[in-house]
Amino acid sequence: MYAYVDRPVESLSNNGRFLLWAMRGWTHAATVGRCPPQAIRCGFAGVGALGALPDFHVAMALLASDAVDTIELAPLACGRIAEGEAILLGLWHDLASGQEACARATLAMLASADSVTPIARAMEAAIVRLTLAGFNLSSLSPQMKHQDN
Repeated sequence: MYAYVDRPVESLSNNGRFLLWAMRGWTHAATVGRCPPQAIRCGFAGVGALGALPDFHVAMALLASDAVDTIELAPLACGRIAEGEAILLGLWHDLASGQEACARATLAMLASADSVTPIARAMEAAIVRLTLAGFNLSSLSPQMKHQDN
């Protein structure tokens, strides 16, 4: 989480920026009463990842409905990564990197106990489909830019 929180969105890899856009887009659509999968469908289709959308939707819906506290995401145009987004990016990264125990421990703090497994399974299924579309969610780490002083 700390690798992402309050960093500029541009510091994420392309994989990370897409995932952040998808999470923000899903949340925004749900907040304004639109169908989240329909709202972000074109984005998934545009990168050849339409097959990941159903599992991504299930993961986001479970996180939204079964979280012990609301997970706050920033507006679509926000240039910084919010704390809730950083936690979710960390979850996606952990699951994609084979760190299931770590991800499940984090999920246990975020959601009801009976939701941990369904959320993890939905995320893992989405990761498989995103991987088939060419995404590498184990490389969400910010691309640190060298700064000359």
